[in-house]
Amino acid sequence: MSLDSSEALEKRLRRIGAERYHDKHPFHALMRDGKLNKGQVQAWALNRYYYQSRIPIKDSALMSRLTDVETRRIWSQRVLDHDGSHEGQGGIRKWLHLCERLGLDRDFVVSEEGILPVTRFAVDAYVNFVRERPLLEAIASSLTEMFAPAIISERTSSMLARYDFVDEDTLSYFKDRLTQAPRDADFALDYVKRNATTPDLRESVCKALLFKTDLLWAQLDALHLAYVDPKMPPPGAFVPRDA
Repeated sequence: MSLDSSEALEKRLRRIGAERYHDKHPFHALMRDGKLNKGQVQAWALNRYYYQSRIPIKDSALMSRLTDVETRRIWSQRVLDHDGSHEGQGGIRKWLHLCERLGLDRDFVVSEEGILPVTRFAVDAYVNFVRERPLLEAIASSLTEMFAPAIISERTSSMLARYDFVDEDTLSYFKDRLTQAPRDADFALDYVKRNATTPDLRESVCKALLFKTDLLWAQLDALHLAYVDPKMPPPGAFVPRDA
């Protein structure tokens, strides 16, 4: 597909999401279909915490590179969404609440002990990508949020229907993301469409999104290998009580 216009760019980006987003991953399918046990869901929540905790660090790194005040002001809302404006607020606190409701010890989760090496490597690679790559690519890497509302809706409705150890309070984190993710995605998409002014720049935007989809996929690969099949968590990784 030729990337000779901003419309062609958006079409390519949406095709990448349709083909490569992690809602296609077998681990997600197992979780959606109620086929994971509580320990496997705990492992997912524990490892996802590391990702959640690094999002405001990633966004702060990106903001430090923005010279335009208005863009920086808009982007700062992402940090506020995750950190909150006061103690006990924000997405990270809600993710910790999810972990606690699943039976994980809060101090253990915050210690970041027990997460899979691939989780750490992948998330750290994302933060470094945003710090080091051209600003256009750094912003483009956030465009997985274009596809987030669908997976959030599917995940929450399915988990509520199929797992007796979760309820709406457990999954409260996702309620806010249903409005935050589309807002953020719309801004980032508009930014890359306006600033990717050549076919080469549009191609770099697509490659940034591919990097991010691969990163998310790799995290679920690691969870599947460690906790589903062949169930071989590496030394030092979290081991569920029901394993």
